[in-house]
Amino acid sequence: MRYAKTAILFLASALPFTAMAAAERFTIDPDHSYPYFRISHLGFSTMQGRFNKTQGKLEIDRENGTGSVEVVIDANSVDTAHKKRDDHLRSPDFLNAVEFPEITYKSTRVTIHDDGSADVEGTLTLMGISKPVALKVSRFNCGIHPMDPKKKKYVCGFDASAHIKRSDFGMDFALPAIGDDMALIFAVEAVRD
Repeated sequence: MRYAKTAILFLASALPFTAMAAAERFTIDPDHSYPYFRISHLGFSTMQGRFNKTQGKLEIDRENGTGSVEVVIDANSVDTAHKKRDDHLRSPDFLNAVEFPEITYKSTRVTIHDDGSADVEGTLTLMGISKPVALKVSRFNCGIHPMDPKKKKYVCGFDASAHIKRSDFGMDFALPAIGDDMALIFAVEAVRD
């Protein structure tokens, strides 16, 4: 009986460690991660832009189909390949990047499906306003980086998308000429820590 109690105590103490061991931690690769956006421009065309500086962390538990993601985007790094427009986007009319230099996304729930897709619920903070935003991950893939000569660099990547109303985040300049509905896309690669 004494040995049985000892074994039960050992197993009980080992359970949290086992659950934690299943989760893998990753650091977002800023050179291969591109948050970008699309928005209607005067109803004539779709303007696209990206952010050139991003960082963050992922945690992935494939055994349980869960995880977490935290992304920090430098608002000043907005890039539409047009300096005058980029300067305007950094101004208080749009991103107000001096007062709010970071755009953040932090997950509250991640569900990874067997087919490689995932659903992410979380909070987007833009211009100091935080709102719930759900991301749809179309594909999620992990493996050894094919360019690593030592074949040890383990990478996970995903493409995620969402739609927001920019006016929900206090960005109402030039509505409705410049669209309110904005597509957000996160193309992310992350390296296992």
